[in-house]
Amino acid sequence: MKLSYLIKECAPLWDRGFALESDPGADPEITSIHNNSGDVKPGGLFIAIKGFNSDGHDYIRDALDRGAAAVVAQQHITGVPRAVEVADSRKAMASIAARFYNNPSESMGITGITGTNGKTTTSWLLESILNRAGHTTGVIGTVNWRYCGNTCDNPVTTPESIDLQQMLGRMRDAGVTHVIMEVSSHAIDLHRVRNCWFDAGVFTNLTQDHLDYHKTMGRYFSCKKRFFTRNLPTGPKAGTAVSVVNLDDERGRDLKDAAKTRIVTTGQAPEAGVRCVELSSGISGISGTLDIHGKEYGFSSSLVGSFNVENILSAAGAAWGIGIDPETIVRGIEDCKGVPGRLERIEPSLGRHVFVDYAHTPDALESILKTLKEQAPARIISIVGCGGDRDSSKRPIMGNIAATFSDLAIITSDNPRTEDPGLIIRDVLTGIDPAVHAGLTREQMEAGEGGTGFHVEPDRRTALEIAVKASRPDDIIVAAGKGHETYQILKTGTIDFDDRKILAQALEELCPEGEKS
Repeated sequence: MKLSYLIKECAPLWDRGFALESDPGADPEITSIHNNSGDVKPGGLFIAIKGFNSDGHDYIRDALDRGAAAVVAQQHITGVPRAVEVADSRKAMASIAARFYNNPSESMGITGITGTNGKTTTSWLLESILNRAGHTTGVIGTVNWRYCGNTCDNPVTTPESIDLQQMLGRMRDAGVTHVIMEVSSHAIDLHRVRNCWFDAGVFTNLTQDHLDYHKTMGRYFSCKKRFFTRNLPTGPKAGTAVSVVNLDDERGRDLKDAAKTRIVTTGQAPEAGVRCVELSSGISGISGTLDIHGKEYGFSSSLVGSFNVENILSAAGAAWGIGIDPETIVRGIEDCKGVPGRLERIEPSLGRHVFVDYAHTPDALESILKTLKEQAPARIISIVGCGGDRDSSKRPIMGNIAATFSDLAIITSDNPRTEDPGLIIRDVLTGIDPAVHAGLTREQMEAGEGGTGFHVEPDRRTALEIAVKASRPDDIIVAAGKGHETYQILKTGTIDFDDRKILAQALEELCPEGEKS
């Protein structure tokens, strides 16, 4: 594509190339687009982005040396024959990427799910509903991105705009009709979903997270709100887009009044358009009746935890909003048997109830522990840590939650990244009152002595093994924080690490010799 076509919507502040009208190379044919100079190919367009750790403008010469045909930059640059200056290179990148891949979101049904918790589970439920409806579905989310039998790792919840538009283009070309996308607050703020045209947007909830980036809950919510006040009501689908809003969340009620599209409301509140009545929730799943705009439909789900009702309602509301009939919605909910890393059950259980969960925010952790404690036939044993280089203010809160709602809480590492795991744990422990919750040794834990309390074990593998050894039949074990992740990020690098495999191995070793297969 010609450079002039790609930058048509970017409102260039200045360009050197187009001033040279006599030069046939002033408007080059662009064969690829890049925001990493190391990936640039001859004939490619390099877009210089100011990042958090590095500035793409420092790599313009490297991109040119690799054969870049032109450069888009956020500052005036000299000595580059074909350069385009824009006010915001991230916004420009989103526009360029959409045009380069022929605006794939225009020809597919796109649903974006945003909120602090529940995005992934809601996306799996909605995928199941759309599959039941006979649609060809693609998903872009925290666990992976997948379509038509293809599954690829996804390093971030919502990719950069170039990668996102490329994914959408591949899905369109493969025959995908409907795409479900988890939309993070970073993606909204950094314009990753700009020029991505949504048919529906879903708001799950808002609780404390990402304050290292947004600084305040007010700014965090303002960012989420922009998805419904700017992204959804913009572009070719502006007149038909729908906002699906959870009224059980205080911010959801605010959002309902602010959204600039058609609204579908969900929740337990009587005024919600999609709600759940006659609810029953136990250690084996959820059942009840869906009330969809006054008509009732019985359903059951193998998902565990009453908090998953919120996710079921969000998925049902989104499906209803884009025209899926209620009977199909119910069957699709029942088809979804589980979500990787979201209260995922581990076997062999040896009479225990063993789960891993991605809960890494105070609200998510409290939700799963309170729910399971209400259903626990015996004790709750939790393994909890907090990530490094992330919002540190939530650490003591999560420590307090772990100790309060667990019979035995093991405080350990999550993904410490560049931080000292011991210092992270120290922050977590400031939320645990030793006068209320007793500190226990490993020996006391494994021998079942000392009653309730907490134990500190910085090595996560050892912490998981201690939890299994300390457990007895009917106990519930919950490893929180990492869920589906198959790695651990340390200061020295990333290592293979899967809570599920380690717990399964520890359970297998606990099994009496004569009972092992």
